[in-house]
Amino acid sequence: MSANLVRRPRRRAAIGALVAAGALLLAACGDQTDDGGSSGGDNGGETQDTGSEAPLFDLLPEDIQQAGVINVGSDIAYAPIEFYDENDEVAGIDPDIAAALGEALGVELRFENGTFDGLILGMNNGRHDIIMSAMTDTADRQAGVSEDAEGGADFVNYFQAGSAILVAAGNPEGIASLDDLCGLTVAAQQGTANEAVIEAQQEQCDEPIDPIISEVDTDTITALQSGRADAAITDFPVALYNELNAGGGELFEVVGDQIDAAPYGIAVNKSDTELRDALQAAVQQIIDDGTYADILAEWNADTGAIEEATVNAGE
Repeated sequence: MSANLVRRPRRRAAIGALVAAGALLLAACGDQTDDGGSSGGDNGGETQDTGSEAPLFDLLPEDIQQAGVINVGSDIAYAPIEFYDENDEVAGIDPDIAAALGEALGVELRFENGTFDGLILGMNNGRHDIIMSAMTDTADRQAGVSEDAEGGADFVNYFQAGSAILVAAGNPEGIASLDDLCGLTVAAQQGTANEAVIEAQQEQCDEPIDPIISEVDTDTITALQSGRADAAITDFPVALYNELNAGGGELFEVVGDQIDAAPYGIAVNKSDTELRDALQAAVQQIIDDGTYADILAEWNADTGAIEEATVNAGE
């Protein structure tokens, strides 16, 4: 199972330094809401003239065409989905997919760091044009019902993943399923589907779970590593990545099956239907031309691949 996310050598040397130093866990980038990264450099705020030859450029709203940039809100502390590498550059599955979408659309997709549970509000307030942040597409987020989704959003689906239980190597508590979490201390990130897994399991427990809820997922992993938590609930690709790479693959293991696999979505303001449709067309194009499969293969994340770019497929 865990072999699915072993990395092949690739154009970014992001992981080598992180793994060697153990920095993935204990040097978390944290809540750097004013720090930004870029998937393709900085244009200094100037209008770009880069996209008129791109196949899908004409589908974009006029203001995006003129700016040449789509600002992407993201919680950049979630390896291997999105994280800062040793050169403080944004790396991961989402940035690589975003770069491919940018080529199809003829614009730059520029990542901006923020706390996960404030991303949709930030988008709907105009701080971000879209969100790419391993965000599970759910009906509550579409409608703006959940706490992290004020005002709601539309989601262009581009990947599929569920939650997983991550424990210390050797599984000292003998955890095999969600039922075994009752009476234990379990960590998860605030505002995520993983926090919702803990909340749902609480209703099944005679002895309650003691939750540790953190603003960033790296703090969730650190709680497990330090022994403050008996288990962590995180996204399946993230759990496997930590099992294989953290501490040279000696610190953690994933137990049980993937939980409630669901689509990730690129979030777009509900009023930005033109941008939403352009992104859907771009996702479908990179699926059809093989670029998408190549990116997932580089990260050995093929198990999350989809065949069709849908909108609001989450339930």
